[in-house]
Amino acid sequence: MPPGRSERPTRAATLEVLEWPRSAPTPWGPPPPAPVNTRILLALPAALLALPTARASETPVPRRFFSDDSFWNQPIGPDARIDPRTERWVKLLETEPSRENWLINCEQWTIPVYEVDASTPLVKVGFHFLSPAEKTTWHTSREHFGHGHGFELVPIPSQATPDPKGDAHLAAVDWKRGLVWDMWALARGPDGNWTSATGMVYDARGPGVFRTGDLGVPDGESVHFHGPSRAAGVPAVAGLILYDEVQSGEIRHRIAAASRFCAYKEFVFPAAWTDGFTEGGIPEGTVIQLDPALDLSKFPLTPEERIVCIALQRYGMVLVDIAEGQPIYAEGLWGHPGKAWKGKLRPTGGLSTIPYRCYRMLTMGPVTHQGDGRSKFAPVWGRP
Repeated sequence: MPPGRSERPTRAATLEVLEWPRSAPTPWGPPPPAPVNTRILLALPAALLALPTARASETPVPRRFFSDDSFWNQPIGPDARIDPRTERWVKLLETEPSRENWLINCEQWTIPVYEVDASTPLVKVGFHFLSPAEKTTWHTSREHFGHGHGFELVPIPSQATPDPKGDAHLAAVDWKRGLVWDMWALARGPDGNWTSATGMVYDARGPGVFRTGDLGVPDGESVHFHGPSRAAGVPAVAGLILYDEVQSGEIRHRIAAASRFCAYKEFVFPAAWTDGFTEGGIPEGTVIQLDPALDLSKFPLTPEERIVCIALQRYGMVLVDIAEGQPIYAEGLWGHPGKAWKGKLRPTGGLSTIPYRCYRMLTMGPVTHQGDGRSKFAPVWGRP
């Protein structure tokens, strides 16, 4: 009900405020709290209680992908365990050839997201067929990459523009129906027809996790032949920094990241696969947390970059892919007039001033020793 002035006579009112304890943690952070018996009684005039106040309905909280109990939306608990390999992995990150720390991919090599609805035209997205050179690179005899189950007709707005770099990612979300479509290497041919290397459709309000068994990937092959756009076999929108949430002042989820140093054939939940090529590297799916005690005022951050860093302290980042460097991912804003990261998030100069030693890797679940093995047969770009 909208706030309004009470017509009832002024009288004393009693407000009960419950204190909330922390109960047993879940594997991904603290669970919803439960009330205890401690009560504080406050006497307030009823007229004061009836005065208009700022409510969440007046300033809507930006949507976030997946359910509230999704792995992606859990803050890191105070008792999270630091992986004993952290020091070794930090030293590995410090060997980055570019000498850069963590970057923000916000202007290129990231994923634009378009909102769609029942009025958005549906298009048939065909397969991307492999050239002989691509077959060598991907160590395959297959003719094309793959689309996941149910990926058929896709709503693509007329103004939709994939990432202009080679990955050409794009995602579309229908919030009313609760569906997301994501694609890698999306292209429109001279004949107007669309093709993509990968394609998945999934529940925007679901867990945000694909199961390895459901994907059906044989050991040694890339997950891209089976639908997912992220090499870790997670949804492409999982962990993506969205413009509206940064503008609201808070990011309420874990953040997607990539690294040059992802482990060869090692991954942990929520990853369902890996394309890492570094023996003894960091498994895809690993959560990396910015030290929550770090004083962010010591670094030249914009207000928006500070919001990102607070999320990295509270929720952490998750390795979901390999990259030539160590980026985290912010929504690509191509095709969104009036929205721009300029002056807000920078690829370098803000987050990148925080050294690797200010981060720690968290102990997750058991390691699965499977994954993309193509790096043993063909060179991978920028391998140090």
